[in-house]
Amino acid sequence: MKDFKKFLRFAKPYWKLSLFSLVMLVAMVGFDLAVPRLVGHLIDQGIRQKNLSVVLSTSAIMLIISMLSATVAVLNSISSIRVGESIARDLREEIFVKIQRFSYGNVDHFSTAKLMVRLMSDTAAVQRLFQMSLRIGTRAPLSMIGSIILMFVTSKTLAFTMMPIFLAGGIVIYFFSTKLEPFFRTVQQRLDRLNTVLQENISGARLVKSFVRGEFEAERFDAANENLAHENIRVMQLMASMGPILTLFINFGIVLVVWLGGIQSIGGKLTLGQIVAFTNYLMATLQPLMMMTQLSNNWANGLASAKRISEVLDADPEVPETEGATELPEPVRGAVDFDHVSFHYNSDTSMSVLDDICAHAEPGKTMAVLGATGSGKSSLVNLIPRFYDASAGVVAIDGHNVRTLKNGSILEHIAIVPQDTVLFSGTVRDNIRYGRPEASDEEVIAAARAAQAHDFIEQMPLKYETHIEERGANLSGGQKQRIAIARALVCKPSILILDDATSAIDVETETKIHHAIASAERGTTVVMVAQRISTVLNADKILVLEEGRVAAEGTHKELLKSSEIYKEIYDSQLGAGVRHGL
Repeated sequence: MKDFKKFLRFAKPYWKLSLFSLVMLVAMVGFDLAVPRLVGHLIDQGIRQKNLSVVLSTSAIMLIISMLSATVAVLNSISSIRVGESIARDLREEIFVKIQRFSYGNVDHFSTAKLMVRLMSDTAAVQRLFQMSLRIGTRAPLSMIGSIILMFVTSKTLAFTMMPIFLAGGIVIYFFSTKLEPFFRTVQQRLDRLNTVLQENISGARLVKSFVRGEFEAERFDAANENLAHENIRVMQLMASMGPILTLFINFGIVLVVWLGGIQSIGGKLTLGQIVAFTNYLMATLQPLMMMTQLSNNWANGLASAKRISEVLDADPEVPETEGATELPEPVRGAVDFDHVSFHYNSDTSMSVLDDICAHAEPGKTMAVLGATGSGKSSLVNLIPRFYDASAGVVAIDGHNVRTLKNGSILEHIAIVPQDTVLFSGTVRDNIRYGRPEASDEEVIAAARAAQAHDFIEQMPLKYETHIEERGANLSGGQKQRIAIARALVCKPSILILDDATSAIDVETETKIHHAIASAERGTTVVMVAQRISTVLNADKILVLEEGRVAAEGTHKELLKSSEIYKEIYDSQLGAGVRHGL
C-alpha cells in the first residue's frame, strides 16, 4: 500500500477528470438503487391492484432511469479510461527518463529485459489498478452500503439474517487478496526471465544458428515459458476459486430470502413487491462482492507491479552528481590524469579490477591502453566520463577531479566509440549526427571521410539518406564501427575515447582512420583501447595493463626495449622477424 501511495501523485494532474468519473459513478449507483424500489411499487400498486396508469408511469420512469444510468456509465468509462491511460503514459515517461539518468552500475543491476517488463507490463498493471478503482472501487462499496440501508428499510428481519453472509464474503475477499499479491509478483519475475531468454535468443539468432544450438535454446525457452505458465496457473486457479465461493453465498442468500420472505408474506408481514425488491437489493449487495473479486485481483496485481516499479524509481544513480559541482572550465585542453586509481565493481573489494593506476594523457596526444582480455582496459577508460567512480584515487581532466564537475559538463567535451557498436534505426546521416543534431551536411561528410566511411556510404542506394535497420542489421561490423567513429568525430570533442573501436576493421583502413584523426582533429586527446598491436604503434604513449596494474608505459620503441610483456604481445601478433627488421 505504501508503494501505491507514491503513485497517487501521477493522478494529481487529472483530479478534475477523476472527480467527474466518481460523480458519474455515484449517479449510476443512485439510479441502480432506485430500480428495485420502483419494481416493488410496480408489483404492489400496479400489477396486483390492476392499475394500468401506475404500471405505465412506473415503467416510463424505470426506462428513463435506465437510459440515464447507461449514459453516466458511458461517461464514467470514458473519463476513467482517459485517466488510466494518462497515468500510464506519464509513468512510462518517468521510468524512461529515470533509466536515462542511470549510471552504468544501475544498468548492470537492472537488465534490459527486467526494465522492459517494468516499463510495459508492470505499468499496464498499475494503469488497470487506477482505471478499475475509478470504475468499480467506488461503485462496489457505495452499492453495498446503499443496498444494505434499503434492505433494512424494506425488512429489518431479513436484513439482519443476511449480515453473516456479507461478513463471510468480505472475509473471503480479504483472504484471497492477501494471497494473490505475492503470486502476482512471482509471475512478473517469471516474465522477466522469459523476456531475458527471448531477447538473448533474438539478438543472438545468428550465433544460435551457426552453432546449431536451436534445440538447446528451445529447451531453455521452454523451461522459462513453463515456469511462467505454472505461476499463471496458480494465480488463475486461486482467482477462479473465489468467484464460485461468492456465488454460493449469493445463491444461499436468495434461498433464505425466498424462504423467510415467503413465510412473512403468508403471515401478511411482507408484500410480494417487498420480497422482490428485497431480493433485488440482496443481488445489488452481493453483486458488488463479485465486483470486488475483480477489483481485488487488479489491486493485487497492481500493488505487486507498483513495488517493482518503485525499485526503479527509487534507485539512486550509483554515480550521483556531487553537491556544488561546477562546470568544466573553458577552454578544455583535454589532459587526463589517473592518480593512484583503484576500482572494483559493486563494492566488491575482493574483485579488484584496477589497482593503483597512475598515468597521464597529454592534451592533443594519443594514449593507447593495451593488455590481455580482462586486464581492466575498458574499466579504466570508463572512469574518464565518470560512467563509474573510482573506488580510490582521483581521475582528473585538466587538473579538475571529475567528482567535482557536473556530469553533463564532462560529457559535453568527450566523445566515445564503445566496444559494442550501437546504431539506431534511421538514416545514415541521422546516426552520424546523433550526438550533435545541428551538424551541417558538410561536417557530417567530413566526419565520414575521416572515419573512412564516406566511400561505402556513397555506394549505398540512397547514400546518406539510406535507412539503417534495427541495430545496423543491414551493415557489416566494419561499416557499423566506421559510422560510430564518424558519429564521435562530428562532435569535435576535446577527448576522444576509442574502446577497441576498430576491431572489425582491416589494418590498412584502421591506419587511415588514425592518420585522419591525427590530422583532422588536432587538439583532441585520444585515449584508445586496443587488442591489436598494430593499432597502437603510432601512439604517443602506450600503457600496458596486466591484471589491473600498469605493467609498462612508454612509446612503441621504448617498450620494445624495456617491456618483456609488450615484446611478447608484439611477437605473438606480428612476429619476432618483423621486430628485428627481417
